[in-house]
Parts: sequence; structure tokens; C-alpha cells
Amino acid sequence: MTKRPLRIRSLGSQLKNSEGNNVNTSLVLAYYGDDFTGSTDALEFLSRAGVKTALFIEPPSPERLATYQNLNAIGVAGMTRSMTPDAMEKTLRSAFTDLRKLGTRHVHYKVCSTFDSSPTMGSIGKAIDVGQDVFQKNFVPLLVAAPSLGRYCVFGNLFARMGIGSAGTIYRLDRHPSMSKHPVTPADESDLRLHLAKQTDKKVGLLDILQVVKSQDAIQNFVTSLLQDNAEIILFDALYEEHLLPIGELMDSYAHPQNPLFSVGSSGVDMALGKYWNHYQVFAPVTSWPDPRKAAPMLVLSGSCSPVTSGQIDWAKENGFAEVILNAQQIHDDSAVNRLTDYVQRTVSEINQERSVIVHTAGNVAKPGTTLSSEKLGTALGEIAREIVGQTSIKRVVVAGGDTSSYAARAMGIEAVEMIAPLVPGAPLCRATAPSSPLDGVEVNFKGGQVGAENYFGVLLEGRVF
Repeated sequence: MTKRPLRIRSLGSQLKNSEGNNVNTSLVLAYYGDDFTGSTDALEFLSRAGVKTALFIEPPSPERLATYQNLNAIGVAGMTRSMTPDAMEKTLRSAFTDLRKLGTRHVHYKVCSTFDSSPTMGSIGKAIDVGQDVFQKNFVPLLVAAPSLGRYCVFGNLFARMGIGSAGTIYRLDRHPSMSKHPVTPADESDLRLHLAKQTDKKVGLLDILQVVKSQDAIQNFVTSLLQDNAEIILFDALYEEHLLPIGELMDSYAHPQNPLFSVGSSGVDMALGKYWNHYQVFAPVTSWPDPRKAAPMLVLSGSCSPVTSGQIDWAKENGFAEVILNAQQIHDDSAVNRLTDYVQRTVSEINQERSVIVHTAGNVAKPGTTLSSEKLGTALGEIAREIVGQTSIKRVVVAGGDTSSYAARAMGIEAVEMIAPLVPGAPLCRATAPSSPLDGVEVNFKGGQVGAENYFGVLLEGRVF
């Protein structure tokens, strides 16, 4: 039953631009990320697999896509993790329809590897419902495990390491010190089937860890039995890296450019497909990357409230980084037209003295009864970055915080990013394409709150792990 995939020259498709002319592509996958940092995570693992990928802020038109040479995959960095189900419905129906027109074999809705979602915010169930309606496949694969990131799914229950790219302790998700206390979507259930049942009426079947280790034919037969039992979503367990290859093989067997497979999950989806394509030499994995080298001084902007990021900020301050603290109430109120000018001037002054700088709220909050939204904070951070890069010789910018990064990237004027090199798993160093913005060509790094060891900002400054 197992068959080798088509070679890359026959995996491509044809697009037509507005004049009706053909635009040649070799796209095999398109993904839509529910936030920016998670989208760069998927970018990294596709790029590592040799799948040339660009991550866009909005779905690109055929004409714009044609200006990016030799792409095999594209991503779109969305903001649906911080949207209500009604807003998600409108946004995703349009985005999925656009991505389906690209003629890829796969369309992936990329979610956080800690499955951040609830019935009222960032509902993964809503994304599945919309995707199934647009793509009309007989089931939706769901793969959340990403072993290389410290995310494991066993008998349907998700476990997560404290921090990505660290040696932190592994916890069941509902007992995770950070995720169980998430300010917007606290994890109160580790069984992803029960978690999803609050967000969609679709029946979830499980390909558990005992089935994943069997032959491909046995896996296929088990999936067939789940479908016969009316499963509409199939959740895949995975504990070790080697478990991803058979999952990727199974998923690709259901994919076709004229009828793409719609899947949902973490970057484990991209790892699984990448391993499968590498195994059959459709793509050659990239094993060496250019040395990014040190980029001092460096600008860091943080909207993360994670204890992991807080520890990284403390480390950076102890190791020579200057600190500029934002007034959360001022950002919330939009109280002055030039409310960001002081922060920009103070940061530029430090940079001119060759000091790397971290701009953040230091945990201060708006007045009681108000909340500083991700949109306001992220937009402010992006505007600050744009001004500072325009006034200095900064070549590398780091943004911390999943929800705020989505807004920051837009305020920075970024159109797309492409990976330069992996430094920490799940948060690659990238180069920005940002027409009409000072950040065009600047090196950027977007990290989720859980990503990295204590010396994360030092690693990014030096351009190497030390």
C-alpha cells in the first residue's frame, strides 16, 4: 500500500495572475498560523527539511508570490489565537479559500504546541469546523506533539516541557506551572479530546502510541476503522522523533494538489511531512547554515508575561543589557500623540553608547479595571522598533511574546520573513522583507513566551549557542 511520493518537479501547480498568464510554482504546502511566533516555528522546521519557505503577514497574491523565487511552501502569520469564534469564522474562511487556490498538496492550520485555545478565544474547534467546510475532506488530521520542542502526546494527553530549547521539567499540561495559569487560555484539561469537545461537535478518534509504532499498512487499517466509526478528527500520539515519519507518510497519502489535505496542529505537522519528504528524497534536509555572527548592539522588545521570558530579561540585565520600561497605562490610554517619543529617545541614547536594550513593561499594569491589550502593546512595540531602526544602525531585532508579536510585525511594516539560521529550536533567526520600512533587510527574531533557556537574549546577540 505504501508508495513513494512524486518528485518535486511534479508536485507543483500553475497559478494565473490577473492578466490570465500562468505563474509557475512548486508549492507543496501552505499554512496559516494562529500567531506570529508559532508561524516562525513552522517556518524553521520546513526550512530545516529543505522546503524553501517564506512567511507572509497576509495571503500573497499570485503576482506578489511570483517575486519570491523557488518557494516550496508559504505561511501566513495570523492572529486568530486572540480572536473570538465569530471573528475567526470570517478571517479563516477567507484565508483558507485563498490558500486552497494555490494548488498545494497540504494546507495546515498551525496552532501552539501547548494547544492554547478555549471555546471563547482562539477556538481550535472553530478553525477545524471552518477548514472542514472549505476543504471537504473526510477527516482532519490533528498532530500537536513536537518532541524536539518538548511537547509529547500519549493516549491523547498532552505533556509539555517548561520552556522550549531548555532542559526544563516536563508536566502534564493541566499541571504545567505556566500554561495552567495562562492569563487568557489557562490549560485545565490535558486530554485533547475533552479539550476539543468544548469547541466542536465533531467526533475525535485517536491513533494512540501503541498504533503509531506499527507498520504503515497497520496504521492505515486502523485509521480506516476510525473513519468507519464516524471519526471526523483523528488525533495522533507521538513521543519520539521517529514517530513522526509514519504520521507524515499517512498524511501525505491523503493529499493532492487539486484536493489538498487540511490538517491542524503544531509544527509537528511540518516536521512529520518534512521527515517523510526527506526519507523519500523529495527534499534534501539542510544540515549547515551560515554563521549569523554577533550583532551588537541589539534591540529586544518584549510583550510577554511568561515567567520564562521574565527570567531571560533578568539574565540580560545582569549581563550588560540596558532596560527601558514602558508605562502600561500610557500605552493603554493613547494619552498623547507623541507618547512613544520618550521611549524611542531613551533607547536610541543607549544604542548610541553601544549597549543592547530591552524595551518592556516590567510587569506593570494599567489601572484597576482595565487591561493592556495585545493589540495596543504589540502595535506600540512595533512602532518603537520602526523608529529606533530608522535612527540607528541596528541590524538585529528580537520580539518576545506570541500575541503581541503578531501586531508588532505589522506595525514594523514587515511583508514576509525567510529563515537565516536556527539558533534556538522554535525561534529561527530570519531576514525581513519590509518595503517602505527601515526594517527591510534587517535580521529579526520572534519568540514565544515559553521559548528558550535563561541566556536566550545572549544567544541571539552572539549569533550562536554558548
